[in-house]
Amino acid sequence: MKITEIIKQPEGRRLEFKETLPSPSKIAKTVVAFSNDAGGELFIGIKDEPREITGLPENELFEIEENISNIIYERCYPVIIPDISFHAIDDKHFIRVQINRGNNLPYYLKAEGKIKGTYIRVGSTNRIADEEIINELERQKRNISFDSELIFEKTIDEIDLNSFSDLFLEKTGENLDKHALKKLDLFKEYQGVERPTTGCVLLSDDSLRSEFFHYAKIECARFKGTKSEEFIDQKTVNTNIALQPEAAYEFVLRHINKGAIVKGVYTESRWEYPVKAIREAIRNAVVHRDYSLTGKDIKVAIYDDMVEITSPGKLLPSIDFNELETRQSDIRNKVIAPVFKKLGIIDQWGNGLKLISDELKEYPEIEFSWSETGLQFQVQFIKKDYLQQQEPQHELQHELQHELQHELQQETLYGKVLRMIHVKTMSTMEISKDLNQKSISGQLKKVINKLKEDGLIDWTEPTAQSSKQKYRITPKGIAFLGLLQNPEK
Repeated sequence: MKITEIIKQPEGRRLEFKETLPSPSKIAKTVVAFSNDAGGELFIGIKDEPREITGLPENELFEIEENISNIIYERCYPVIIPDISFHAIDDKHFIRVQINRGNNLPYYLKAEGKIKGTYIRVGSTNRIADEEIINELERQKRNISFDSELIFEKTIDEIDLNSFSDLFLEKTGENLDKHALKKLDLFKEYQGVERPTTGCVLLSDDSLRSEFFHYAKIECARFKGTKSEEFIDQKTVNTNIALQPEAAYEFVLRHINKGAIVKGVYTESRWEYPVKAIREAIRNAVVHRDYSLTGKDIKVAIYDDMVEITSPGKLLPSIDFNELETRQSDIRNKVIAPVFKKLGIIDQWGNGLKLISDELKEYPEIEFSWSETGLQFQVQFIKKDYLQQQEPQHELQHELQHELQHELQQETLYGKVLRMIHVKTMSTMEISKDLNQKSISGQLKKVINKLKEDGLIDWTEPTAQSSKQKYRITPKGIAFLGLLQNPEK
């Protein structure tokens, strides 16, 4: 990305702006946090709010550069080597300090020591790391994962793997014998004793799972309205983690609507949300969550206007959700992920984001949003037209009572055409063709005129005679379809 594009981006995990040279302490904390996380860029001479290049005196650039280098060398440990460069736009000079993700984790302030001086990046702020995070950074340095650590309370033969064994046989056609367990790194020999890994316990129904990892669950909730103040339904999914994604997915399906769209002479059902993408997001939450963060569970929340999935742990440094089209792959849980792949719960490495992206293309009415909130990663599937649909339902129901009752009793051309236009803008000829009519029928013309007269559809062009003229659904039309799905409203 070019400098001119970078400096238009909001401050965040990998980006920070300072109008003037910050204090040595603030520079050191930012550099340490970038090194412990995904790397980042610090721009000096650029004001953040409002974003403006204020500039630095040109004759002081080399002095400032030397000052920054000395601060990093003297205050940060292990050694961090920054890439410092000078830039100018419209004769205003600024400095770019680029920090790569380090290999010798964790990095910390020399004067404070590892326990009190290790910082991480959370959003656009630097936060002091607690013991759990420091331990995770040290595991990353040794290239091992939390789920591969051994549990010493029991041997592998003492772990209750009955339900997981049944699932393994069902999905793979193979028995979960000692050879399979070892191949999947579900146990390791330590001082002559076969000990289960953390991943093995998470996949088990053993009492150790609820004792050590009681937080390794999914809390599902359907809320009334758009806020989390009143429950309609809730469920705690605390089975072994191999069974959790499907249970949470089934909860979502129970609480979202399934409508109908017309393709040709056939009527096909269609969920109001991209359910394959939601299923993938839930699976990703289970596979890639940070199980080392105690007391934090996965949350699946359904509101009137969106489905929201929150997973403990920040997004892995190498993954960029802004690039959904690319096949990106990184593994936090090196034991769990291969097991899920073996079971067919996840596809090939890197295909998950592509799958989400592909299905979202079929749902232009749904906005996909992601964010890192604290030490959590959150995705949202949001109805773009939700607010437009909030025209008082009783008024619409009264106004179009005849059409509504007729449509509820039997699907008519009125409803078919409206559903077709809801999927995409269409011309009269395109509607007729999709209905397999040899020519535009008089009945179709009457129905289209009635839909327009009722305000459920409108022209895409200002004049009726335009060669590009098509019909689009209106907010009132969307609300009418909502009444068909939920007539009790």
